[in-house]
Amino acid sequence: MVNKRLSLTLLLALLLGGCSSTGPAFVNDDAAPTGHFDASGIPDAVPKPEPRSRYGNPKSYVVFGKEYRVMEDARGFRESGIASWYGTKFHGRRTSSGEPYDMYKMTAAHKSLPLPSYVRVTNKRNGKSVIVRVNDRGPFHDGRIIDLSYAAALKLDVVATGTAPVEIEVIDVDTWAAAPAQAPAKTPPGPAGSLYIQLGAFSESNNALGLKSRLEGAGIRPVRVAEETDRRLYRVRVGPFESADRADETALRLVALGISDFHIVAE
Repeated sequence: MVNKRLSLTLLLALLLGGCSSTGPAFVNDDAAPTGHFDASGIPDAVPKPEPRSRYGNPKSYVVFGKEYRVMEDARGFRESGIASWYGTKFHGRRTSSGEPYDMYKMTAAHKSLPLPSYVRVTNKRNGKSVIVRVNDRGPFHDGRIIDLSYAAALKLDVVATGTAPVEIEVIDVDTWAAAPAQAPAKTPPGPAGSLYIQLGAFSESNNALGLKSRLEGAGIRPVRVAEETDRRLYRVRVGPFESADRADETALRLVALGISDFHIVAE
């Protein structure tokens, strides 16, 4: 019995501590596959009820001395932060759920969501959105909330930059079948000169003006505070930008300032 328990513990440690998603945060030799690959024809993951992974869902686990707890119920879970991706170095290796990692499938890694889970990931820089199946653990790196497969990162335009600010939303698979007509994927911002970065809405004008001063002090301009009198809200916006590239550049500067709760809007 002791040997059996030891074997199970060792297997769990290998699945969690040696899973593919630890890679991008700590090594520099991961890469995209050589040659051209068109991810546009790869469909999003299709949410469906599945049994939980036998080895991928302990109550808690430890990686690099830090303890992580797995959610018992992730319905309604949302999170904003930085996404990264992993590719050829881990292609074919075992994930925390026990499945082989396939960089050409729409999958992802998360530290605490039940395995498997289905998540909508939206790139805040361009509004693009995909659905992925979470079947791995990671990324074990401060500030990063999800590791995307190469295919998912390619569809979200994250491969070239390596990371991107995203919002993730867990999909309730029990209600998905009852309402199969989902909202279409968001499209990139529209015509030049009509792009803005929406940072937040405040009930107190002083809070909005404080954020405006912080941004201007960091050299980010133009910053505007718009009052919605009917709702008594003060919205902080940066822009307009004449191109999506300029909006992306400013978005990266915001992330460097520790601001990741924003999205790009087109008017």
